[in-house]
Order: sequence, then C-alpha cells, then structure tokens
Amino acid sequence: MAIPIDRSTNPRLDAEAVASFKLTNVSSDHLYIAEYAHKEWRKERIGPYRPLQLTPLTLGLHYAQQVFEGMKAYKMLDGRISVFRTAKHAQRFNTSLRRMAMPEVPPEMFANAVHTLVDLDRDWVPSGPDSSYYIRPFVIATEERIGLKPSDEFMFLVGGGPFRPVYSKPLRVRVERMYTRASKGGTGYAKCGGNYAAAMLPTILANEAGYDQVLWTDAEKHELIEESGTMNVMFFINGVLTTAPLGDTILDGITRDSVITLAKEWGIPVDERSVSVAELQDRIADGSLTEAFGVGTAASVAPIATVGIDGNDYQLDVHPECAMFRFKRELTGIRDGSIPDRHNWLTIIDGFVQ
Repeated sequence: MAIPIDRSTNPRLDAEAVASFKLTNVSSDHLYIAEYAHKEWRKERIGPYRPLQLTPLTLGLHYAQQVFEGMKAYKMLDGRISVFRTAKHAQRFNTSLRRMAMPEVPPEMFANAVHTLVDLDRDWVPSGPDSSYYIRPFVIATEERIGLKPSDEFMFLVGGGPFRPVYSKPLRVRVERMYTRASKGGTGYAKCGGNYAAAMLPTILANEAGYDQVLWTDAEKHELIEESGTMNVMFFINGVLTTAPLGDTILDGITRDSVITLAKEWGIPVDERSVSVAELQDRIADGSLTEAFGVGTAASVAPIATVGIDGNDYQLDVHPECAMFRFKRELTGIRDGSIPDRHNWLTIIDGFVQ
C-alpha cells in the first residue's frame, strides 16, 4: 500500500554538500512514522523531518525499551539507487524486538517504509566509492507511565542521511579484559540501545590509551574473543576464515553473513568457532594468523593492524593483497552494479513514491 506523504515545503538538500560529505550526521528531508496502540500498527505516514513530541514520562526514556537497525542505500554506477539486504535487516529487527518485549513490524511494512523513504529522498544518496545513504529504522516505547512495565504504545520511525566511511585507516584494537559487552541470557544478540551505551566507557578508555576500538571477550572469564567494537570480528588462521559462532552474545551481522556466504562460494574454508585470547596471541606470534578485520554495516570491512593484549602490542601486515579486501571489492561491486547480484541482495528503488 502507498504510504501517505506530506512533502517538505522547505527542503534542505544541498547537492554539493552531499557529494562532498559536508552533511555528515545530517538527516535528509523526510521521516517515516507509524504508531502502535491496541495491538496494531496504524497511522503510517511520511512527513518533513522534525523533532518528536514525547512526554517526560515516556517509558522508553526511562527503561530503555528501544531497538534500532542500521542499513544502507547506494547509488549504482548507472545512477539507480539500491538498498542492500532489506529482508535480512527486517528479520534481525524483529528478532531484537521480540527480545525487548516489543511488537514486531511486519516485514512488508518494514520494507515499504524503508524503500519509500529512500525513493522520496533519493537525491540525498551520494555517489562514488565508499559513499552511501545510512538508513536508521527504530522503535521506541511511547506510553506515558510511572513504574516499570512493558509499554503498550510504540512508535516505528525511519530516517536517514548521507554517510561517510567510519574508519579511514587500519585499526588499533585492545583486548578488553574487565568490561563486558554481553553475557549469556542477556541482550547481546539484540540491536538495542543499552548495549551500545554500556560499550561507551571502555571504548573511551581504549581511545585514551591509543586504540581505536576494543576486542570484546566473554563475560565469564574474559578468555574468548566475541566482537570488535560495534562490529563482528574475523580472522584468517592457517588460511581458514574464522569467526565466533552466533549465540545470545553475538549480533547476527548482515555483513558477517554476506562475507561467509561469499567465502563458501569461493571455496575458502570457514570455521565458526570461538578463538581464545591465548590462541590469538600465539597465532599472531607464529605467523599462522595473517589477517584480522571487523565487518559491519557502518564499517563494511575494517582491517586491523594492531592488537593490544595485556599491555603488549602485536602487529599484522595489512596490504592490498589481503583476502579481506577481496570481500570488500566484491560487496562494493554488487552494491554499485559492476558485479552481478547473484543472491538477490539488492532492492532497486524506483516507483515506491506515487
């Protein structure tokens, strides 16, 4: 169904600023909103981007009942706009919503909201390598109430804007031995705001020590590598692509899934298993661990050049022939249309706005 649209009468689009990334962290002209009450989603609409009006007693402001997604649209070489892996993002979004006791968004409603907004604001999608339009779907609890309870009222929103690459150089990461990102039975596999808030202090401390990000370890003994900052982390050990298995402490990354799919197609061995800090240290030292990199929507493929372990730095040789860059080139080619989309990962954005 077509979503009612109230077009902005005061567009803020500056094509030159979009192309030069001068509009980082600026939303495009429109915002999608739907409301949930009486056990149903209703009042879908797209209007001019604007602040929200929420009561100070909004449950989501006090008890962190909030979930979000991060996905991207790309300008292809032929000028068309595509969105990458909408269905997989919708699936993960609903997995997160279930964990946070929030109502699911029907996949077709999620896709229509995302695709219509991108189509409407298509001129905000920058062109060129590593350029994209970041899409942020999210649900927040909006019921007004004092006292802890699951909300009965929610808002589903989608916004977006031009996006600049997060990491411009190989990363320095530090193994985190004290703070914890996620624990068994917790919300580590859900994309909820509380996970990211809890990660801020240890990341600040790592930054102050000269590192870009942390390597998270398990909550029980801090011996097993789980993720890297806000990304899944992967290693090449003796030629095998190795990454932590999914579970209740690991986010089901879309880029992670895409890289694993490509590796299996190319005949690269894949081992989804836990890597201990001790193994990481030994394999870097003996040369059998040749590559480490983070994968995520914001970062795409982010090479790791330095790993700090208990006060000692271990170096990895990052060079253009690294296998990780083959994954990055393939994903970039699929998104810009220079490589066939054999997996039907792309949705071409055209005709969603009536």
